[in-house]
Amino acid sequence: MARIGFYSGSFDPVTFGHTDVIARAAELVDRLVIGVGVHASKNPLFAADKRVEMLRMETAIIADKSGTEIEIVTFDNLAVDAARAEGATVIFRGLRDGTDFDYEMQMAGMNGAMAPDIQTVFVAASPQVRHIAANLVRQIARMGGNVSAFVSPEIEVYLKERCKVL
Repeated sequence: MARIGFYSGSFDPVTFGHTDVIARAAELVDRLVIGVGVHASKNPLFAADKRVEMLRMETAIIADKSGTEIEIVTFDNLAVDAARAEGATVIFRGLRDGTDFDYEMQMAGMNGAMAPDIQTVFVAASPQVRHIAANLVRQIARMGGNVSAFVSPEIEVYLKERCKVL
């Protein structure tokens, strides 16, 4: 039986922090589904299809290296329901600091109550990417700053193109 994991987020844009978690989660499962949240109440910098495109580009090497099948999907419901729909038995969540831990513990508890058959596994961010937050990357990009330490060169191009039209 294949081990299926689910990792969700807005990925607006995908950062080195995200790919750090994806790479390490991919080592633990046979198939990793990355769920791009699409919620009416959010106003993302990039449309969902562009975020999926960026993730496909960023995860191709990870999939090849790990031998794990990586699939990217969008969802507009609860992450635990999206995980269940994909057959996942584990939800991966990245942790940068204690604030993330407190929030993610609450989320894991709620998800566990709704879906006791799906476990939550926390992946601590590697020290070199622990400080990266997509909302700060967006802010830096919007103000014309250098984001090369936080995203791949390909994602930097997407950010520059998108931010110059805003």
